[in-house]
Amino acid sequence: MKIMDCTLRDGGNVVGAGFPADLTTLMLKGLTENGVKIIEMGNCAGLGMYDKGVKAPCTDDEYLELARPFVDKAEVGMFLQAGCATPELVAKAAKAGLKFLRVGINAGDGAKAVDAVKMVKAAGMKAFFAMMKAYVLSPEELAKEAQLLEASGVDVIIIMDSAGMMLPKQAAAYTKAVSSAVKIPVGFHGHANLGCAVANAVAAAENGAQIIDCGLMGMARSAGNIATETAVAALDRDGVETGVDMYGLFRFIDSELAPAMKPYGYRAPAMPLDVVLGYSGCHSHYIPAFKEVAEAKGVDLYKLIIETSKLDMKKPSRELMEKVAASLN
Repeated sequence: MKIMDCTLRDGGNVVGAGFPADLTTLMLKGLTENGVKIIEMGNCAGLGMYDKGVKAPCTDDEYLELARPFVDKAEVGMFLQAGCATPELVAKAAKAGLKFLRVGINAGDGAKAVDAVKMVKAAGMKAFFAMMKAYVLSPEELAKEAQLLEASGVDVIIIMDSAGMMLPKQAAAYTKAVSSAVKIPVGFHGHANLGCAVANAVAAAENGAQIIDCGLMGMARSAGNIATETAVAALDRDGVETGVDMYGLFRFIDSELAPAMKPYGYRAPAMPLDVVLGYSGCHSHYIPAFKEVAEAKGVDLYKLIIETSKLDMKKPSRELMEKVAASLN
């Protein structure tokens, strides 16, 4: 399973139309250092939209320059609205070293995006495709459109629950139908409007999705995306390997990203400690004792909670915590 992080595109909605240069670099560094291999970045509305009046803190050229140090560390790309594609715009992205452009259009309108897909492929990049508002079609209709897109040269299809309306059984049905209809990788992009984003990600993974599209700390427009760190933890709990350093991602959020987002008034619905408690089955009542032992023994708090909980989720004693801490050292 691959994690595709779109914090630096969809997540930019929490601060305007995109992130400033310092936060962009901070997140590119944090993501690549912790094993996230697909990253979408840039103007929230997509490549070319700055010149159409969607004024992010950086121009397209400035975002492309910020991406340069990272294009060999992950597949870095940008979003491209199908109706905005031009050969010149696509060539600019390719010249900057981007590995993909994600062409986007509403489900049912896929035929209108074929020219944009061909431009991306002609420029030597991968053509990702966002089937936005996927729920406006039935699973069977969406699968048929996916076949059309595959035939046009699309390399990856992402099913987008743009309004966060899907329940897990729907995420499963759509993913299964599309995955069964095409040979290319299929991914799932969810929103948390009904509180089902992570459950939908797990359902999609169990029904053929090879990519889960996420945002750090759940950052995105409206109620937010599937939170990257929570998805990594939930998938791991379900026995699905992502290749992402879960502990490293937690440390990055706690020590760097969360403090950087405070001036913007943004806080994740579930911070890393909350995720760890859910992952491990540890009741929050025991947090003070775990913190004391972790500090006294100089061990990672999250590892201590998880490893101790493997032995006793019901009523972990301080003695057990200390024994586990010694083993971690």
